[in-house]
Amino acid sequence: MPACNYDHLQETQVTHDLSYHHDLDNNDNFSPDGKWLAYDTRTDEGGIAASGRIERVNIETGEKQVLFEISGNTPWGPGAGAVSYSPVQNAVVFIHGLPATQDNPYQQWRRTGVIIEDSRPNVPIYMDARDVTDPFTPGALRGGTHRHEWSGDGQWIGFTYNDAVLKALEDRTGQRRNLRTIGVSKQIRTVEVDKNTENVSGAWFSVLVVHVVPEPEPGSDEISHAAGDSWMGTHGYLLPNGKRQIARAFLGTVRSRSGREVSEVFIVNIPDDITQPGEAGPLEGTKDDFPMPPKGTVWKRLTYTAESLHPGCKGIVRSSPDGSQLAFIAADVHGVDQIFLLSPFGGPATQLTRHETSVTGYLRWHPDGEHVSYVYENRIVLCETGEKPFADRIEILTEPSAAAPVSHVWSHDGKVLAFNKPVKDENGKATQQIFVKRFE
Repeated sequence: MPACNYDHLQETQVTHDLSYHHDLDNNDNFSPDGKWLAYDTRTDEGGIAASGRIERVNIETGEKQVLFEISGNTPWGPGAGAVSYSPVQNAVVFIHGLPATQDNPYQQWRRTGVIIEDSRPNVPIYMDARDVTDPFTPGALRGGTHRHEWSGDGQWIGFTYNDAVLKALEDRTGQRRNLRTIGVSKQIRTVEVDKNTENVSGAWFSVLVVHVVPEPEPGSDEISHAAGDSWMGTHGYLLPNGKRQIARAFLGTVRSRSGREVSEVFIVNIPDDITQPGEAGPLEGTKDDFPMPPKGTVWKRLTYTAESLHPGCKGIVRSSPDGSQLAFIAADVHGVDQIFLLSPFGGPATQLTRHETSVTGYLRWHPDGEHVSYVYENRIVLCETGEKPFADRIEILTEPSAAAPVSHVWSHDGKVLAFNKPVKDENGKATQQIFVKRFE
């Protein structure tokens, strides 16, 4: 990234309606051409359930367009939110809740992914199929997907997931079964399911890629919770044999030898063909267990902090564009949260930042692959990788503010940074507005 005098580059506010939030939600919000940002309209009280619209704003003109709107949305749903743009298509994907009432509201396990093409607003393409009636359907899931993220080539969508069938089993038995894990969808074929208000047919084929268990064996690599996930590289990562491997990095919750829950960095390699069941069980799952990963799915633990003085990793694990490095947040030897870098093949992690107090989060790679941005002391900071002294590697991108800038995201060419900051109206009520800063 060329050297810049960041101090003279001013922030520009691009949304101004103080009656509602314009929430980027830490997703991939830039359109492929870098001219539009997509966001949802959630509320403080109702969250995503109360967001009835997906909108986009042109960062050059300020023009706003409604991509999708739910007629008669209520505080308990259905809801539409957490939107991400495809990097190669003029289309977005976001959460859409199921038909909702006050007694049966939007929930983690009652939602699905919907795609909207820019040229066809309000024409939903239901991405992942949902089938909660036994017998279940291969290629369909049985719960709710969230944090949808397109792969760099636009051929895959990754997500987190909660299972409605196992949530109902937990409610009946009192045994812990409402566990979060991660999955992927690929546009292989449509998946048709029985029609009812809880089932949804989908245009993409969906599977889970990490198996979670309620009670991991202490000291083992078994996982009870998988989240904080993102794609490895723009086009996977390079294996020793010269081939590129599609994969997702994530945080998996294990148990230390003493039984303490600890989040560690994992990677899961995903086969090109996700339609074949693996040895663990059927893709569609059973009445008392999750849908199982497809044949050829392999996950590996990369960090081992569980027995250290300051165990655990945090946030979203982010891969460099070439897939050669993972960035994540963990405590240093002094207990201060810092950013670390790690190879997808494991080994010792390298401490990137050396702040005196903890990094807040919102970790991102700059598209040049040589810098990482994050929030620290209510400012967005850019840190260069490499061996130079830490003080020579950091640049302050935004001025400190009373409320931290959040959910920042880089344009694909790395020349524009977008983020949310709260702006107060005349009565003192704050709403999230979108700001941009340009780096030419």
